[in-house]
Amino acid sequence: MGSIGLEPNPLITPHNLGPFQLSHRVVLAPLTRMRSYGSIPQPEAALYYSQRTSPGGLLISEATCISDDAYGCPNTPGIHRPEHVEAWKPIVQAVHDKGGIFFCQLWHMGRASHTEYQPNKGSPVSSTTKKIEKEKECLLPDYSIGEYSTPRALRTDEIPKYVEFYRVAARFAREAGFDGVEIHAANGYLLEQFMKDQVNDRTDKYGNQSLENRCRLTFEVINAVTEEVGADRVGIRFSTFTTFNDVHTSNPAELGLYLASQLNKRDPKLVYLHYVEPRIHGSDDKPDDPEEFSSVPFRGAYSGTFIAAGGFTRESGMEAVASGRADLIAYGRIFLSNPDLPRRFQLNAPLNPYVRKTFCIPDLDVGYTDYPSLTHEEVEEAYQKTSDSKMSIVLGTES
Repeated sequence: MGSIGLEPNPLITPHNLGPFQLSHRVVLAPLTRMRSYGSIPQPEAALYYSQRTSPGGLLISEATCISDDAYGCPNTPGIHRPEHVEAWKPIVQAVHDKGGIFFCQLWHMGRASHTEYQPNKGSPVSSTTKKIEKEKECLLPDYSIGEYSTPRALRTDEIPKYVEFYRVAARFAREAGFDGVEIHAANGYLLEQFMKDQVNDRTDKYGNQSLENRCRLTFEVINAVTEEVGADRVGIRFSTFTTFNDVHTSNPAELGLYLASQLNKRDPKLVYLHYVEPRIHGSDDKPDDPEEFSSVPFRGAYSGTFIAAGGFTRESGMEAVASGRADLIAYGRIFLSNPDLPRRFQLNAPLNPYVRKTFCIPDLDVGYTDYPSLTHEEVEEAYQKTSDSKMSIVLGTES
């Protein structure tokens, strides 16, 4: 199938992302799928990710654990042992074979865990000894439900070891072939447990006396990871408005603005900042969130590439890019159920509905690799419904 005329769509325009040339602005968001048995990514993940790859498209991997004590839910992948590197290599290659750019999200769950996941069944680590109370349901390794365990607060002298975990994981990600890494500093996990003042009750230099102290660990991790792989291959994800995993802060806008402003001073800058909109709580929408709370001020404080995520539709994503509110839009649930989402957005084609109950199950097909892409006939039908113009990019065309 050759090039065809389509109405202009801001999401389907090129963007320079550091050393990478993106052909469109539709990003695969990091999506926990719980299908990496024993922390080892399975061969079927190569099909899952390659299905969602288009030439010049950016994909961010599912959250990937950086150490033996980083885990907190079943069958999540790791990137801290040689066998992890070897398992990821063919998956990354499958994305590269289709022309995609692939970043690995580096993850430590901190107190959002249970002793069953910890070495020698010890306590999960955190900034605090306060356990998660608001969201008590923790999925245990056998998929039964338990309560989150009481954490232990990391000693000051232990923290450099955790910074090193991130550094080594970034090195391993590059050895596996990933183009870069995204530091997971969102969703109530370890780094955000330090950054938010209703969780962090420390009195040391990582403590609650100031924004600088609470963000110190995050910036130490950024420094270590960029030293290891280069700033042009490092992004970071924040969700300062979220209360997911019982993380609260007294002034989320101030925290978000501080992070963006400080990172804007770096030279060279990170390859991108990735902010989750306040309407998102974990994987759920919060439609009653006030409109005035958004990532717009953070975008204004950062002159580099800015990714926005959280409940965007085709139309709202187009508007966000056209207005300059974001450079790229990360899509999760609808990218999960529509492997060819950029193509569907370009054609304004119908979307497959997602099935929530299959998001996080151990099946390597159902809800994972079985969502269909558009057929040749469906592409033709969708094209016939579009208005004619001079634009002529078609993504993911194989016929």
